[in-house]
Amino acid sequence: MKLVKTAYAHCDIPCGIYDPKPAQIAAATVLKMVQKLKELPENCELITVNSQVRMVMVKEEHAELCKREVLILWTDYFKEEHLEKFPNLHDLVWKTTKLCSENKRMVDEAKAEELIEAVDKIADIFEQTKK
Repeated sequence: MKLVKTAYAHCDIPCGIYDPKPAQIAAATVLKMVQKLKELPENCELITVNSQVRMVMVKEEHAELCKREVLILWTDYFKEEHLEKFPNLHDLVWKTTKLCSENKRMVDEAKAEELIEAVDKIADIFEQTKK
């Protein structure tokens, strides 16, 4: 019996529709969840624990979404000529995806803010390539 696995991709055509905005929104969501988690009281009631679990889930989902969106730009949009014009792009993408993973593992506002800054830098480079 052959098992069929579903494969997900941004686009196999390629469609040419790329945008860093989903990664930026996901990074902002990570920061917001970290801030909300830090606002919770230490002695939590059940309803607060439920909210805490939901915030952690949303934070982790959006950190993963951010990583996926950045990697789509990296693997499908950016080309060799972009690396020539922006020699730090490879290192920036690598560090940004690592920040996504760090934000999944911890609740650290500074790391969440670093993620936003890194994704914004990628978005800025993306916009410059469109000119």
